[in-house]
Amino acid sequence: MKAFPLNKTFTFLEPGPVILVSTACGDDFNIMTLSWTMVLDFTPRFAFMTGPWNYSCKALLENKECVIAIPTVDMAETVVSIGACSGAEVNKFEKFKLTPLKAKFVGAPLIKECYANIECKIVDYIEKHGIFIMDAVSAWIDDRHKEKRLFHAIGDGSFIVDGEKINYREIMIAKLPDGV
Repeated sequence: MKAFPLNKTFTFLEPGPVILVSTACGDDFNIMTLSWTMVLDFTPRFAFMTGPWNYSCKALLENKECVIAIPTVDMAETVVSIGACSGAEVNKFEKFKLTPLKAKFVGAPLIKECYANIECKIVDYIEKHGIFIMDAVSAWIDDRHKEKRLFHAIGDGSFIVDGEKINYREIMIAKLPDGV
């Protein structure tokens, strides 16, 4: 083993897939790209980190709701480009030719082109760390979506694409909640 720079250690731990988060501020919809996400248990409770540097933060704090949209690898360049511009300057749905769909329980829209969408209500905000904690209130999947591989940010501008799935369900079955 050799020493590794501490300021790059986060590249080993980038957790879940890159996601899109849609918000609504009145009739204005916005999308931001995030990779710092986390599942908080087998319950539908999630967290992500962002702050006032992102245009969507104001809508998250005011409305306390959003949609977490799960894009697949065929959308990777678009998703990264969405994160490279600000909703304060451009309508991202129009610019990236994405389709907002009416959600059932929140004002933020689902994103039609994404494989899955999760409507969420924000239940807590840890301001010191910019962590939003939310409960899912509804989830949607487009199982006609041909591409199902997700992609994960390493944190240095490169990404890893999901590959082979390994199934150890038999070993873990006693630890899984009913219905999973």
